[in-house]
Order: sequence, then structure tokens, then C-alpha cells
Amino acid sequence: MTDITADTAGWSCPTPLRDHPVVVMGHGGGGALSAELTRHLFLPAYGSQALRGLTDSAAVTLGGARLAFSTDSYVVRPLFFSGGGIGDLAVNGTVNDLAMSGAVPAYLSCAFILEEGTELSTVGRIAQALGAAARAADVTVVTGDTKVVDSGHGDGVYVNTAGIGLIPEGVDIRPQRARPGDVVIVSGPIGQHGIAILSVREGLTFGTEVVSDTAPLAGLVQAMLAVTPGIHVLRDPTRGGLAAALNEIATASDTGVVLDEGAVPVPEAVATACALLGLDPLYVANEGRLVAFVPRKDADAVLDAMRAHPLGREAAVIGTCVAEHPGMVVARTGLGGTRIVDLPLGEQLPRIC
Repeated sequence: MTDITADTAGWSCPTPLRDHPVVVMGHGGGGALSAELTRHLFLPAYGSQALRGLTDSAAVTLGGARLAFSTDSYVVRPLFFSGGGIGDLAVNGTVNDLAMSGAVPAYLSCAFILEEGTELSTVGRIAQALGAAARAADVTVVTGDTKVVDSGHGDGVYVNTAGIGLIPEGVDIRPQRARPGDVVIVSGPIGQHGIAILSVREGLTFGTEVVSDTAPLAGLVQAMLAVTPGIHVLRDPTRGGLAAALNEIATASDTGVVLDEGAVPVPEAVATACALLGLDPLYVANEGRLVAFVPRKDADAVLDAMRAHPLGREAAVIGTCVAEHPGMVVARTGLGGTRIVDLPLGEQLPRIC
């Protein structure tokens, strides 16, 4: 029996008009508004060629070594949820951004922004979880910072982490490398993180507990690269979900993607929640999943390697990369038709990471 007891009176649409003159929640949602903000405001201001690749982490060369470098800020609400909290999320999110370039993550920085009046026991719980997650991901926190803002000018705790890692020789993974004929693989069921956050935030239950999938993916990536270093693209479908990740890859590579909607693994509880709330699982955030574009000749071996790893046991082939309709993702439905899977404007569920 599904029990929905949320007060929806204060809910608002997270996808406002694109010509909005001020910052809106959709600018942080990983969709079209985020892309416009980055392309038209930040890129011209910074002028960095490395940044123009718009990858999860930048690949830079320093002293002869190829490094991946990434940073991310975490403003999730609530601070703790089924399966994790802001502490382990702050580690896993940055580790995964590094891993999506094929890098072996090594070091993290960590900065806490604390609101005056926050219980120190809450801060301690987050710090303990962050340290445990770093050890589990085999990375070391080597530097950090703490700032405090006035009461009422924060939301308890915000965390920023930055990370660096080494990219192995011969590995070149970036969204521009997707090619027609590539097989598209997802590492496991989608939508769990976003629904886990929603269920805690809004007091919803869906007959069974939905647990966030937050996890460090570097080990899974290295298992995949051990089979072939020729993987073209890796992406973790966080904000904007699988739909946003596939659209970003299609646009960057000027290719199309054909998705087999029935092949995408969606847990029953996630499907139920999305059906009840009018959400599309393809747009719901994940924090422990990746999508890979793999040359067809290597796809079976990569899939086997993924399924042999604890974080890839339910990996599935979900589509192909095609030359037709460049920059567009289409899904074949269970009824035999097709639908366009567009880049979302903002985000169905804001503040999920």
C-alpha cells in the first residue's frame, strides 16, 4: 500500500523561463539553464581553453604527468538521507568526476561552510562520514578550509571538495569521442538517489525504502579499462539524470543516441514514485552510476567486466550511438514508437547534491 502524506502547497516548478533576469534554482540543475549560464557567462569571463571541453574533470599536464582535476560543491537538503549524507556525497561526487576521465583519484581538498547555530555534533557526524568515505575510495584529504556565515544565511552545512588524480597513459576519455556504432551501457539501476532525497525531504513512502546509490566508481572504471583502454566516453548521470548526460554527450560529439527505453533498469520503487509524482526516471539524479560509450567490438568484454564488479552487477546495454539526428537523443518506447528525450531546462528535484 503506497502512503503519500506530503504537504505540496509550497512546491514550485524548478524550470523557470530561460530569459529570467536573476539567478533561479534551474541554473543549478544540470540542464539547459546550467549550460547557458556556463557558456554565456562563465566561459567568456574565464577564457580558459581547458574549461571549454566541459567535461566532469579537466585533463591537464604538469611536470610530464597527465592529471585530472575537478571541484564540486554540495548543498544537498536534507544533510542525511537513506544510504548516505552530505559527507560521503562530497567524496564520492568528486572522486567520480575524476574517474569519468579514466583517472585514478589520489588527493582531495575539503572546505566546510557552516551556518552559525549549527550543532557541532552534526558537523562532527558529517566529518566522520566524509573521512570514512575517503578511506573507502582510497583517497586522502590533504588540505581544507572552514568558514562560518551568519545565522539565517546558510542551510546548516555546505561542503566543497576538489580532487586530483593520474590519467593512465593511452587513456583518452571525453564526450567528444563518442562515435556512431558505439554501444551505450549503464552500470546499474537509475533514479535511486533522487527519489531517496525526495522521500526524506517530503515525508513520502512508496511501499519500500529507496536507498541512495551514492558510491565511488573509480574501481569500476579501472576494471573496465583493464579490458580495453579504448573506452570513448564515461559520464556519471547526476543532476538532470541519464537524459542530461546522454544529451550532453550527443551535443559534444555531434552524434545521435538511440535509447531502448525498456532496457533501462529502473527499480520498481523508483518507477512507482515517478508514476505517482509525474516524474520521468530518465531525469532523476544518480550518485553511484555511470554511462559508457564503448566501441562495439569491446562492448561484450566491458559489460562482463562491469558485471564482475560489485558496483556493476546490474549493468545493461541501453542503446547505441548513431550518425542520424546529431545532438539529439531519442527513445524507442514499449509501444514501438519513439520519443525525443530532450535536455531538461532545470531540474525535477533541486538540491539533490
